[in-house]
Amino acid sequence: MKVLHTSDWHLGQQFYEHHRVQEHQHFLDWLVITLQQQAIDLLLVAGDIYHTATPPSSSEQQLYQFIKQAKQACPELHIVIIAGNHDSANRIETAKPLLKQFDTHVIGRYDKTEPSTCLVNIETENGKAQVVAMPFLRPADVTLDTQNDKAYQQGVAQAYQSVVELCEENTAPIIVMGHLHAKGGTISEDSERNISIGGFDAVTAEVFTDKADYVALGHLHKAQVVAKCDAKRYCGTPMPMSFSEKNYQHQVLVCEFNGKACVSVNPLYTPRLRELIVLPKQGGADIDALCNEIEQLDLKSYEASPYLRLRLNASETDSQFREKISSSLKDKDILFCGIERVQDVQKHDDEMIFQDLGQVEKLNPLDLLDMVFKQQVDSEQDLPTNLADCLAEVLNTMEEEQNV
Repeated sequence: MKVLHTSDWHLGQQFYEHHRVQEHQHFLDWLVITLQQQAIDLLLVAGDIYHTATPPSSSEQQLYQFIKQAKQACPELHIVIIAGNHDSANRIETAKPLLKQFDTHVIGRYDKTEPSTCLVNIETENGKAQVVAMPFLRPADVTLDTQNDKAYQQGVAQAYQSVVELCEENTAPIIVMGHLHAKGGTISEDSERNISIGGFDAVTAEVFTDKADYVALGHLHKAQVVAKCDAKRYCGTPMPMSFSEKNYQHQVLVCEFNGKACVSVNPLYTPRLRELIVLPKQGGADIDALCNEIEQLDLKSYEASPYLRLRLNASETDSQFREKISSSLKDKDILFCGIERVQDVQKHDDEMIFQDLGQVEKLNPLDLLDMVFKQQVDSEQDLPTNLADCLAEVLNTMEEEQNV
């Protein structure tokens, strides 16, 4: 049996006031073709279907049209969708009776008095699966022990356990879905900055229980393995949700099962309709240098108008900078995403960060590593991905050991 794992579509998102309908449709069209080419039996969408709890009607139509096209291309396909923290549980649940006619199962909320509503039994031509379809859990959804500082994590663990224990011990794999922040997961600087590592929303991988044969997660936008286990995964977003995600390898995951065993998990990289450009690539620039970089942009190779964000030195005093930038952008086929003021490149990051030592404890470990790398290794180079991944693994291991 072949399963495709995706999440965090954020249909209806506006990117710096630019609508992304075309980009989302580009991805959904590719996904329909991929489902057919890969002969997928089960599609898992692990939350954040929409960008807001009240998406525009066009976004809902886009989802329903996709489901229709997917079933036309793959008549035997089954689909399981869970609500994420951006989604409205009521909105997701409303369409349940209709979507069931398309072998599409949507789970908007967890009911602790009836956990069976989050267990979906799937039967395909190539095998069966027991899907623990757990949507995003809010404090009100779980049982909380107010005397325990780990009450939320324990409540989440109890919720998963209550559904997993309904699964039968047979040859059908147990696939656990979730939309949450697993401790140690790497977050993006912009889209997920409100999620604190080790904070209220973060839980350890143990909540998914040792009975899970595959864990399909959503919420974090970077594709990554959880707790060093290839069968516990975030697939990430199919496209960047912010400029901090422009270098992510956006993907979906194809999992193949032989009986209960998950024998392979392979990424399929999603096509990107619009590229993201940041000028300058490092630090900031004065207005004349910035305008020169804009004018030198060669846009002929781009399939569609790219997004552009500019980084202007904070010390720039030219009061006409906006007019000069507008003049440089004239006749450029580009989607402008604003200007951010940055400290002059001559200033070291540590000088800025440690002006107030009381702020140190608030720094993200990844930011500290990036600062040290630039200071000790190469001030012009981005932090290598392998170093960032190593830090995430170390943090994950430390947090798991603390919870043993």
